[in-house]
Amino acid sequence: MKHVLVIGVFNVLHPGHIRMLRFARECGDHLTVAVQSNKTSPQTIHVDEKLRLDGVLSNIYVDKAFITEKSVEELVQSLKPNILVKGREYENRENPEEILLQEYGGELLFDSGKASFSSLDLLEKEFQADAGYHIKLPYKYMERHGIDSSQLDSYLNKVSELKIAVIGDLIMDEYIICDPLGMSQEDPTIVVTPIDQQLFIGGAGIVAAHAAGLGARVNLISVTGNDQMHDQAVEILTQADVNINLINDEHRPTTLKQRYRSKGKTLLRVSHLHQSDINQKLQDQLIEQLEKIIGDIDLLVFSDFNYGCLPDAVIKKMTEMAKNHQIYIVADSQSSSQIGDVSRYKDISLLTPTEREARIALYDHNSGLVVLAEKLRQKSNVKNILLKLGEEGVLIHAGNNKSSEEPFLTDRISALNNSPKDVSGAGDSMLITSAMILCIGGSIWDAALFGSVAAALQIGRLGNKPLKLQELQVAVKI
Repeated sequence: MKHVLVIGVFNVLHPGHIRMLRFARECGDHLTVAVQSNKTSPQTIHVDEKLRLDGVLSNIYVDKAFITEKSVEELVQSLKPNILVKGREYENRENPEEILLQEYGGELLFDSGKASFSSLDLLEKEFQADAGYHIKLPYKYMERHGIDSSQLDSYLNKVSELKIAVIGDLIMDEYIICDPLGMSQEDPTIVVTPIDQQLFIGGAGIVAAHAAGLGARVNLISVTGNDQMHDQAVEILTQADVNINLINDEHRPTTLKQRYRSKGKTLLRVSHLHQSDINQKLQDQLIEQLEKIIGDIDLLVFSDFNYGCLPDAVIKKMTEMAKNHQIYIVADSQSSSQIGDVSRYKDISLLTPTEREARIALYDHNSGLVVLAEKLRQKSNVKNILLKLGEEGVLIHAGNNKSSEEPFLTDRISALNNSPKDVSGAGDSMLITSAMILCIGGSIWDAALFGSVAAALQIGRLGNKPLKLQELQVAVKI
C-alpha cells in the first residue's frame, strides 16, 4: 500500500485545497493529512484547530487526519510516507525534508492543480478595494451644468488648501468574516465560526480621515470612552494624518458597530453604544476645543449620528461661532431609527439627509421628493440639500437667488457604481467631498458630482477606508 502525506494549515477548505487533496489521493492508496496546530504558526492561523481538522476530515479524499505540532521533517521521519505532496508554490523553494525522503526511497511531489490562491487570499479578498472601474460618470448631467474636465482639475488642486474641523460621533466599525457551519439542530439558528476580523474608523472619524486623505488639514473633535476602541481609533486617525481632539467620557463606551459577514453578505449587526446626551461639562469642553481653532479653519462639518455627542445647545453655539467667523458650515444628521431630526441644523450651506431622514424630520410620508426637499430647505433655511436616495442616486435641491419666479432648482444624479460591495459609509464620503468643493468655490452641481463620485468609490470596497486624491482624479479621468 502506497501512503501519501499532506501537511498544512487549512484555514478554509477552498477549491485549491480540494484539488491538491484529490491529486494526493490519486498518487497512492491511503491519504493522511497533518493539520498544523494553533501553536505552530499563529500569524497565519485564523480558525481553531478542531474546526480546521473537522473540515479536512469531511473531505472524501482523506483517509486519516490529525493535529500536529511537529515540523515537516519530524513528520517525515516518524511516518515515513511513500509520497509527500506539497503545493506548487513550494517547488522552487528549499525543501529540506526531500533529503529524508530520498534516504528511504520516498518521493516529494508538487500539486498539479491550477488553483493559485490560499485561505488568506479568500479572507482578504473581502477587504480589497475596488479601483473604481464600475463608476460611470453622468455626462448628460455634466453637459446640463457646463461641467468640463478642466474645472474638475482646478477644484481638486485646491482642496488641499482647506483647513477643516469635523465634529460629531466617532464610531469604530468591526467587520467579522465568518465561515457558515450550517443550521443548529436545537433551534432554527444559523451557525457560523469567525475566521477573520478588521477594524475601521467610522462616523465623524472617517469624515475627518477622508478630508485628510484628499489633502486638507483636519481637526477632529469628538467624545469617546476610555477603552480599547478609543486607543484603536487614535492609532487609525494618527495614521490618517488627522489632528485628534478626543474628550473622554468615563460613563460611555466608544461606539462600536460589529458586522458579521459570510460569503459577501452581512448576517448580523451589533451596536455597542449609548444614545443619551453628554453632560454639561463635556458639552463645554467640546465648545472650548472648537474655540481654540475657530480662527484658523475654513469649513465646519457636523457629522451627527444622534448618539449624544451633539445636543441642540452645542450645535447652536458652534453654529453661531462659525457664522461670526464667516466659516462655511455643512451637516449630516443620520437617523438609524425614529431618533434624529436633520432640521435642527439651521442657516447652513449644505445638508445631506436621506429621504427617510427628511420624512422623519418633517413628519411627511406623502409628498414627492422635490416638495419634500423644498419643505426641508424652508424649515432649516439651508442653502442646498443633497437628498440621498440610495441605489437611485441623489436629488440636488438648491435655492435660486437669481429668480423670484423659480425659488429653487433641482436635478438628479443616478448612482454611479453599478456593482456596490458595501453601501455603508457612502453618505460620509459624499458629505465631506461635496462640502470641500463648495468651500473652495464650486457650485452645488460641481459639489454633487464630486460627492457622487466619492460615494461610488466608497461603496466599491468593504469597510471605511479614507479616500485619496488620486482615486478621485482617476475616477473623473483627469
